[in-house]
Amino acid sequence: MRREARDVYGWSNGPGDRYGEHEHPYAKLLYCTSGSIEFVLDGGRRIALGPGDRLVLPPRTRHSAVVGPAGCACVEGKLPGDSAPRPQADNS
Repeated sequence: MRREARDVYGWSNGPGDRYGEHEHPYAKLLYCTSGSIEFVLDGGRRIALGPGDRLVLPPRTRHSAVVGPAGCACVEGKLPGDSAPRPQADNS
């Protein structure tokens, strides 16, 4: 993660916690390390993440999120530069 992104940090939330709609001025890289979280993008597209899943959000992508029933823990950071591909998840 630190090879890909800067300002890397981890966080966790309890079951059902919510993040209201917001955006970031930078490209965001996020890995779900435990539990689950669902991101809702502007326009209604939903991206569900579980342990090991990776999400890239381009700068200024409006999104909200809802934490799953077991809570979640994630690690995230800022990708270099000010552009990234369209929102994508790697649910391998």
